[in-house]
This record gives sequence, structure tokens and C-alpha cells, in this order.
Amino acid sequence: MNVDLSAADAFMAAHARVLDRRRFELLLNRTDPAAALAALDGYRNPDGGYGWGLEPDLRSPESQPGAALHAFEVFEDVAPVIAPHASALSDWLESVSLPDGGLPFALPLTVTAGTAPWWRDADSSVSALQTTAVTAAAAWRVAAHDPALAAHPWLERATRYCLRAIEAIDRAPLAYVLLFAVHFLDAVYDTRPEAADLLRRLGKYVPADGRVRVEGGTEQEMVRPLDFAPYPDRPARDLFDPAVISADLDRLTALQQDDGGWIVDYATISPAGSLDWRGHTTVRAVDILRRNGRL
Repeated sequence: MNVDLSAADAFMAAHARVLDRRRFELLLNRTDPAAALAALDGYRNPDGGYGWGLEPDLRSPESQPGAALHAFEVFEDVAPVIAPHASALSDWLESVSLPDGGLPFALPLTVTAGTAPWWRDADSSVSALQTTAVTAAAAWRVAAHDPALAAHPWLERATRYCLRAIEAIDRAPLAYVLLFAVHFLDAVYDTRPEAADLLRRLGKYVPADGRVRVEGGTEQEMVRPLDFAPYPDRPARDLFDPAVISADLDRLTALQQDDGGWIVDYATISPAGSLDWRGHTTVRAVDILRRNGRL
């Protein structure tokens, strides 16, 4: 089965939010980074953080750590252009970090409509490895072309927190904690000597087929090989036999729907959030398949 990019084009035009349409166009070299950055600015707050549903299941307007991840995704998209607001976002993340250097899973919400309970009920007084690791991992991928971000004190503090927290893991973590810890170690592998050993240690919790069921998720919801290791030239790929990755690339290709877009297997909370996730997931699917030589 081959990807139908014309159908994906039609899906994005019909259903995706402007931000993901701009990201899709940038991915296919049809627009310039300024267009994607301008679309992202619609989610930005005066404090330097992001909200307003940038994280599709968190519709509240105030700045949130979960939205910072998605901002860094766009900053990575525009490389080698340096995003002008990356340092301000890092300043904001520093301002909401807890004393141990970690980020809370979420901050208190001003609006709860359309927001998932895991965001709404989060304890903002404790650090969450899940949130800190995935945000720091995305930031490190941006820091590869942004020296100011690489040197930012927030990123250093978050990195130290993640390394300590991962080193303390002594049993199989929850699926998303495991996934994002792997992402983090993969991102810092070239700059932190302890990352190699920690990645090997975490690898014992990743089954050979790369499928880890998400506790409390939908019946179909699980983390899969390409979630752990989307990039063919990174250390996390060594966790899997090449045949496992090839089969998962076949699976990802086959998930394109008749309307041209990709689906998600996790619960979505609102109609808007559901379409937002499909647009975001379609961009990610096309990016992964392109990086892996399937486009």
C-alpha cells in the first residue's frame, strides 16, 4: 500500500486547523517557516507560554506545559531557522518549574470545558517525569540548531531532573512515562554520557515487538515501535529488530483513511479536539514515512 498525498492534501484542507495545514505545507516544501510560526503565534500568551487548545485535549487558554511541547515541535519543523520565541518559552518554563527542576503535569485550569480529566485533575504541586521528559526531549531537538536554547538554564535543570528520575526507575513504568523517557534519552544521547547506559536499562522494559498497552486507555490504545523510535538514524532505533520497524511502517501506511487523513487510537474529548488530533497525527505520519524512505 502506498500513501496517497493528494488525499492527505484534501483531508488537511477540509478538516485540519491552520497550524497543522501550515506544518504540512512546510513538510512538503510548499511554504516557508514564517507561515508556520505565524500560525503558532495564535496560541501564544503574553507570558511567553502557549495555550488555547494547542494541546488538543486541553482547551483552556492559559499557558500550559503540555502546550509547550507542541510549540517546540513547530520550532523543530522550521530548522535551521531559529524561532524567535524559543527563549521566551524557555523563560516561561523556568518560571513554572518546581524546585527539583521538573515540570508539573499541568497547571490549574481557568476553563475546563472540552478538557480531558488527566489534565483537569493533575496535581500541580509535584513534578511529572512524563511531562518534563517529553518537553525537554523536544527542546533538545530544537537546541541542535538553536545555541541560545541549548544554553538556557531551564533546559539544564529539566535535563538533570529527568536523568535523576530515570535513574531511579526500578520497575516497568507506565506506557507514556516509558515512551517519553526513551524520547528524552534519545535526544540527549550525544551530549550526556550517562544516557547510553540509561537507555539500555530502559530497553529491558520495551518488549521485542515494541507494543506496550496504555493503562486506562481505549481497548486499542498502545505505544508501538515507531512511537519509541520514529527516526532511522537515532539510538532508540537500536531497541528494535529492523523487521519490527518495517512491519510498523507498513501498519502506519495502512492507517491512512478513505478521507486521506490518519486516525488516532486514543480517546478524544471534544469534536474539535478529535479533528485537531487527526490533523496533527497526519502531519506526524507523513513526516515519519518520509524520514524512513516510504515517500
